[in-house]
This record gives sequence, C-alpha cells and structure tokens, in this order.
Amino acid sequence: MLKKLTMTSIALAMAVAFTSFPAKAQLGNGTGTTSLSVTVGAEAGLTVAATSTLASVGTNFANYTSSTALTYYVRTSKTSGTGSITAKVTTDFSPAGGPSVATPPTTGDALTYTSSGTMPGNNSTGAVMAFAGIAASTSAQTNVATFAADNRSLITGNSESLAWTLTNDPKYQTGAYSATVTFTISAA
Repeated sequence: MLKKLTMTSIALAMAVAFTSFPAKAQLGNGTGTTSLSVTVGAEAGLTVAATSTLASVGTNFANYTSSTALTYYVRTSKTSGTGSITAKVTTDFSPAGGPSVATPPTTGDALTYTSSGTMPGNNSTGAVMAFAGIAASTSAQTNVATFAADNRSLITGNSESLAWTLTNDPKYQTGAYSATVTFTISAA
C-alpha cells in the first residue's frame, strides 16, 4: 500500500509540475532573418479619355477639330529597352454617307493628328513625345510616342495629348457619325 501511495504522490507531483510552469520551446531562436529578392521588369499602361467630339468652328467648312487626353505609365529596360504608344482607327466612321478614314468621299480628305506630351519622369533620353500631321489609319498602327532604353514615367503617370483634325468636306451628308480609335502602349 505504501508503494501505491508513493506512485500516486509521484504522479500527482508530476501533474502539478507540468501545469504550474509555462512550457519553453526547445527548437528555434528568438530572432530570424530572410533574404528578399525581386526582378523589376518593363511595364506599360495607359488611360484614354472616353469621348472626343469633333467640332467645326469659324468659317463655312472649317475643318473639324478635337483633342484626346491620355495618361501613360511606362518603364523600359535599362540597356536595350524600347516602347511606344500607337493609334489605329479600329472602326471607321459610320453610318455611311459621312467622313471615312479608309475610303474618303474626296481624295485628300483625312483624319490627322498631332501628338505632344510630357517626357518620361525619371529619364527622358531618347523618348519622342511629339509627332505632327500623322494621317490616321484603319490598316496600320501610327506613332503617338516612342520610348528608348531606361525611360521611366512618374508613378502618377505622364500626359500625352492628340489634337485631331478632320477635313470638312461638303460631300458629307448631315448626321451624327462616330469612329473608334484604339491606343496601344508597349514596353520592353
């Protein structure tokens, strides 16, 4: 009986010992470090004003004019980077009877633009932000801006603008016409 009591006392003492004192970790340290790495690549993004309404102001048959505002975000590769912003008329003016980029009613009718903008924020070497008198096209992308190696915009973006001119041909029938221009930005 004495032996039984002793074992019970020992078991009770051990239970008290394990529950009375907090456990301590046996593995690991109180501090640790890690090494972070990142690969920063070329990137590009763009926002475009949703609507640009052409209007004829002044004398009879004065050309229609308007502008489109863009904000671009770009980072090109440091040594051999390139990039561009281009425009393409992806849907010609409709309905029929008005202006047309692909098949104008009179030779010489055209939708043209002049682009201008702010140089990339951190490095503007080699960037071309202005093109003048560019004929819009339904078959090819045309230049709005080009970027060279190590061109980087501000984090808030940089501005670019297109000033549009559309020939005001008396052959156009009255009515409302619309076209869609798609802008593309790239960076490598």
